[in-house]
Amino acid sequence: MSMLVPILLIIFVLGYAFITLEHTIHINKSATALITAVLCWTLIVLNASDKELVIESLTHHLSSISEIVFFLLGAMTIVELIDAHDGFQNIAEAIKTTNKTKLIWLIAIITFFLSAVLDNLTTTIVMISILNKLIEDKKNQMDVTGSCDHCFKCRWRMEPNRRCHYNDAMDWRSDYAVTYC
Repeated sequence: MSMLVPILLIIFVLGYAFITLEHTIHINKSATALITAVLCWTLIVLNASDKELVIESLTHHLSSISEIVFFLLGAMTIVELIDAHDGFQNIAEAIKTTNKTKLIWLIAIITFFLSAVLDNLTTTIVMISILNKLIEDKKNQMDVTGSCDHCFKCRWRMEPNRRCHYNDAMDWRSDYAVTYC
């Protein structure tokens, strides 16, 4: 078992390296992650003294992953149904403003009410889909999407080591302060 840990670490590090180099080596990171996980679990099961305990642990982890996958399937089904019936396009057409500040506030208000009905992940997916219909330019999409992350501080953006002018308070997030746009 002592030799197993370094082998698992090597497999994990190689898998992680392949995931980070996805665009360079042209291998899908999902496939790499699955192969890495299968290799690691196979080695663990083959080298285990108590196979029942290992299989029980594997079952627990697979059930946790399955919960996430089924949740995402449901969330994406809702989004695809709305998109298939032009729901996002209808909402995008109803929003008439060309002012970024008003748009961000409007998106924040819609997000607030949607999050009361849907879970946070589904609300995020829905709102990003609406923003993709509203804003054609990718840079502007990123600006607005990043701003919406701050919800009711959405008129503020992140800049390195700048003072927050919002009520003269500091809001640090890993060497960044929220500053007025």
